[in-house]
Amino acid sequence: MLLTRVIKLIKIFLILMFFSLVSGCATTQTVESPDPLEPVNRVSYNFTDTLDVYLLKPVAETYVEYTPELVRTGVTNFFDNLSYLNVVLNSFLQGKIDQGLSDATRFIFNSTIGLAGLVDVGTPIGLPKHDEDLGQTLAVWGAGEGSYIYVPVQGPNSSRDLPDLVSSTLLNPLFYVTGTVLFPLTALNAINKRANLLEATNIRDEAAVDPYTFTREAYLQRRQYLIYDGNPPVEGYEEIFEGEGNTGNEDTGVLQIK
Repeated sequence: MLLTRVIKLIKIFLILMFFSLVSGCATTQTVESPDPLEPVNRVSYNFTDTLDVYLLKPVAETYVEYTPELVRTGVTNFFDNLSYLNVVLNSFLQGKIDQGLSDATRFIFNSTIGLAGLVDVGTPIGLPKHDEDLGQTLAVWGAGEGSYIYVPVQGPNSSRDLPDLVSSTLLNPLFYVTGTVLFPLTALNAINKRANLLEATNIRDEAAVDPYTFTREAYLQRRQYLIYDGNPPVEGYEEIFEGEGNTGNEDTGVLQIK
């Protein structure tokens, strides 16, 4: 049964990998059309937003109200550690050998001394947390971003980032546990993730005229920030400063969302 699930996921992974590479090379997004699939994406966004308003957000708010912050921090650390093997692998795939060794050591320390990841012992001893995934690896290998895609429930994505949905699942030990344990842990992870985003989504809803556009732009800029490790290239600013004789020493002006 488990082997069958793994084989199916591998097949899906290969299909998504092919799709991301092809679309990444073939798709040219311009400033005028950053979201060629917008009509479909908005349907997915509206469905997810409705589900969030009437179910996910109220449950998350109740969870925050009755769960001590220390407990929520431990839950976040636990699930972050479970997903960290994906970070380790992609650090190595991107050629970041020293970082990969640090990430592997962090995972081992947090999984053992840190009580299965409940306590983050890596950061205090100089093993910082990194955020790497297959989408970033494909970008390092030269794959184009492709189309922006809003996946129902899962959220913002792109054709280049889609294969990570499968690779991160296969590398997560939670995928290999039995259903009786998997369901409550998956539910807890979803609720805890939504709780961690309450403040950010409240700011979005209050500040954004169009939450869909805000979400899309924030996601795309954050991806650029992650791909370039916090130093995205300056692009498209030449015309702004052309009349001032400025030759390219401007600030990037990129919204850095961590």
